[in-house]
Amino acid sequence: MPDQVEQEISEALAALSRGAPEAMDHLMPLVYRELKRIAHRQLGAESRGHTLSTTAVVHEAYLRLSTQTAVQWEDEGQFFALAARAMRRVLIDYARQHQAARRGGSGRRAVALELLEHGDSPAISIPQRADSLLALDEALENLRRMDERLAQVVECRFFAGLTEVETARALNSSQRTVSRDWKMARAWLHEALRDDVS
Repeated sequence: MPDQVEQEISEALAALSRGAPEAMDHLMPLVYRELKRIAHRQLGAESRGHTLSTTAVVHEAYLRLSTQTAVQWEDEGQFFALAARAMRRVLIDYARQHQAARRGGSGRRAVALELLEHGDSPAISIPQRADSLLALDEALENLRRMDERLAQVVECRFFAGLTEVETARALNSSQRTVSRDWKMARAWLHEALRDDVS
């Protein structure tokens, strides 16, 4: 991202922190392309014309972010970390709608293990994996109660599809720490999901 754009993002976030909600309108065009790239990575497995498009994910995540009036915005890294969380919520809410429509769910945790096995930002086909996403979301909430940072790494790496470098930037951490946390989080979630399958 060019330095000038980064500066404009920082200024818009600072204005938001000072209580200027109109700054969100200035921020959107600056971050839109990056948010769309992240959403596209996640929805790469979706069929064309599917009801959940990258544009829909970006717009819904953006709407959720725009209501965060209590956040003291620090930098673009924090913004993209919170965007990752918002996208996670969009994907999980969509998965819940699909699950409710199907009223199924056999083997959801076994398939959730497969999602984690892929590791690096897999594209998620929500209709086919709604149950698995919900199982993973439940396990992730348990992980969050134990270690918030590990859960944030999973949100960035898995749900937002950020690379290790992008995740490190979003969480104001080193790439080495993110790499270690990602391995630890995946191992913990793998065990938690495997225990539920047994």
